[in-house]
Formats: sequence, C-alpha cells, structure tokens
Amino acid sequence: MVETPQPSRCHAPPIVARREFLRASGLGIGAIALDAMLQGDAPAQSTDSSAVSGPHFAPKAKHLIYLHMVGGPSQIDIFDPKPQLEKFDGDPAPRELYDGDRFAFLAGQPKILASRYKFQQHGECGAPVSQLMRRTADFVDDLAFVKSMQTDEFNHGPAQLFLMTGFPRQGRPSLGSWLSYGLGNENENLPAFVVLVRGTAPGAGRSIWDSGFLPSEHSGVEFRTSGDPVLFLKQPDGMPSGGAALLNDAVGALNSLQRDEFGDPRITARIKSYEMAFRMQASVPELVRISSEPKHILEMYGIRSDRPSFARNCLLARRLIERGTRVVQLYDELWDHHGDLHTALPRKCAQVDRPIAALLQDLKQRDLLKDTLVVWGGEFGRTPMIQGKVERAGRDHQRAAFTMWLAGGGVKPGQTVGRTDEFGRRVVERPVHVHDLNATILHLMGLDHLRLTHRSQGRDIRLTDVAGEVVDELIG
Repeated sequence: MVETPQPSRCHAPPIVARREFLRASGLGIGAIALDAMLQGDAPAQSTDSSAVSGPHFAPKAKHLIYLHMVGGPSQIDIFDPKPQLEKFDGDPAPRELYDGDRFAFLAGQPKILASRYKFQQHGECGAPVSQLMRRTADFVDDLAFVKSMQTDEFNHGPAQLFLMTGFPRQGRPSLGSWLSYGLGNENENLPAFVVLVRGTAPGAGRSIWDSGFLPSEHSGVEFRTSGDPVLFLKQPDGMPSGGAALLNDAVGALNSLQRDEFGDPRITARIKSYEMAFRMQASVPELVRISSEPKHILEMYGIRSDRPSFARNCLLARRLIERGTRVVQLYDELWDHHGDLHTALPRKCAQVDRPIAALLQDLKQRDLLKDTLVVWGGEFGRTPMIQGKVERAGRDHQRAAFTMWLAGGGVKPGQTVGRTDEFGRRVVERPVHVHDLNATILHLMGLDHLRLTHRSQGRDIRLTDVAGEVVDELIG
C-alpha cells in the first residue's frame, strides 16, 4: 500500500485560480459549468445564422432615428382630438373610463379634462394636428400615425424598458442593440448605435440603450451634449505623437493573449471597444462641429448657439446617419405633465416642433428620408381625466391608448392606423401593441423578429419576447 503524502504543516498548498481549476478539470462538471458561463456571454447565436451577418430580406430602411419624448406626451392635446370631451369638461368621468385599469396617481372619481388647443386638418391626408405642433403639421403627408398604441406598463421606468427592450425589467438588449447586432455598422470610425440625451437621463437609466446579454460592442454609445462628447477619447496632455496608437496596440496585444488563453468572448468585445475608441478620436470631433453647417441649415433647425438643445441633437442625428451610423436615439426630458399642463406642454412642444420639422425637411432634401426610418413617441400616453386642481391641471399616465408616428424608411405615408373611443380612453379599432411596433421596425430594417434571437438563460430570446406581429398597414 502506498502512503499518501501529507501536505507540510509549514507550507500552504499552491493556490489555483478558479478559472484554471475549472479548465484543468477536463470533461467533468467543472468544464461543463465553465462552458455554460462562457456561453452566457458568447456572441449571440441565432436560430438562423444569417441573422447576425445582415438582413433576412431586402430592407426598406437602412437607418433609424428614434425621437423619444420622455414622460409620455399627451396625445389628446397634440394628435388625437376628442371634441366629445368639450361637452363634459369638468364633469365627473363615467365609471367605465377608469374602472378595470391601473393608474399611477388617479384615485376616486376623477373629472373630465378637455383639450385647450385648437386642431386643424393638414395636408392631402387631412390629418388633424393641434396648434402646438404647427411646423410638424406641414409634414403629415410624410407621416403614418398610429393612434391605437398600447403597452403593458403604467410607470415610467418599466414602460421605458418595455418599449425599448420588450421587457419591463433590466437585463435585456435594447432595440438599437438588436439592430446593431443583426445588421452591423456602415462606418468603422463611428458606433453603430448612438444615444443623444437632452436633460437628465430617463427614469429607466442607461438600461434602455444597453446591450443586455448581447456582446457589449452593441450597446448604445451616449454622446454628451457638453464638454467632450465621449469621455476618455482625447489624447492625454504630454503624450508624444503616435503614442496613443502605440498604447492602443500594446493593450490590444495583451487582451489578445488573454482571449487566446481563456477563450472569453467578452475580451473580444473589449478589444473592439478600444479599437473603436481610438478611431473615434479623429471622427467624433469633426462630427460634433456643427459650425461647419451652412447658416441656413442652422437657422432651419433653430440653432442659435452651440449650447445643448434638442435642435442640436436633431442636426447631429442627421450628421450621424449621413456618415453611416445605424441607429440614433434622441431622448428629450420633461414630458411628464401631472400638473401645469397648460403651461408646460406648450413649452415642450415649442422646443421640439421646429427641430422635428427641420429634421424631416433636411432628410427629404438630401434624399435620406427614403432610407431612414423616423419614429416619434413616448413610453405611454395621458388620460382624458384631470389630475390635480383645475388651476394646475395635469393628466395621469395612460397605457391603454396613445399615439406614435413613423416616417420615411419604407413606411406608407399619409395615413392613420387605429382609432380610440370618443374620449380617447381606449382603443376601438386596430390595436397596436409595443411588441407589434418593434416587430414592424425590425421588418422595415430587413429583420424578421421571429428569427433574430439569442440563447440566454436556457431559451432563445428575442426583442418581441413571445408576441408581436408586423403591422402590415404601415408598410409601403
């Protein structure tokens, strides 16, 4: 019998790294566990391999500009007029308007609140638009309104996540990330997915442009509105000419050694991020230098200085997609009007109306609108019932019915899809769920929402979860 050597009392056994131990354990349980962990972060695997290398079919749109009004704009005061509300303004709301649904703040028996703004039909299609969006109204023949939008969530954070990721909690990839993952990029010097935020970040935070379980290279890159547009791109003071390139090459070589040794796909994503950051040192400063634009373009957008503004972000969006960026998302704050609706809403509309109209005109005159899908809306709408006192009236969140619009990029223009009841409270014709909207956006970009999937947590997950249908009426 061979005696088993005992470890010395004076010397601890050598420490073995957990990853090294798992790798050395052959085909045992350790190797299986390691493989599972790595697969969870591996590059996305679709049920159809073509889904990660380009469109599934000929796309109608190559780029997406998404204009998100954070907080939920009041459709009743902007795009969905309800004359019936005027007859009952100030009266107690019928029980059927508030029974059977959940609200963030409404309680008891609320009263009806009619819109204070005049509506007028515009364009050949005759779409009604209120006086608050006079300039956007000039482009109704280029728009397709969806007045029967519905979501599952009635609070801002979950509703923003649900709209952008198809799920009300953090951890899923955003719409822009899915598009970057499925279609790739057209410009190696700029990210495929860029985010521009005016004001504070949305309540859901940066999760609504995160890549979730997809490789991190598909996360949205936020361009700041003041100071350096992207942090840590600028070459440090005192670094000699060519030093940044040498440093980038050295870091890349070290990361490559680690990737080759451990096979961790997250290291590949990190290498790509560093390489993109190095290339952006030259491309981003030129991109954000809007002073190079002709004076009449700046005036068209209403840009009078280089200060942060929604107008400046709209112009940057055009400059980005012109250079090949796949997705640009614009977030504009302060559309959550629980009070002071009659002063706050006109102020917000005045801030965005001219830039939105200018963006549409600019895209058209550059022949970019046909290849660029533009989407406008919020995470939900607002109720026809008043919140608070009359002198400081507001509207609560409404998930059951709200309005969004789409333009360009293969959309059939000059039409309205869906209809709400006479109070604007519920959908009575052609409901369009958030999953349906996202399925339609993917379709216009050349992707089948059923085929664009990634295996995570034991199942194939997609943007539209287990639901969603393409809204055929929107396809031109």
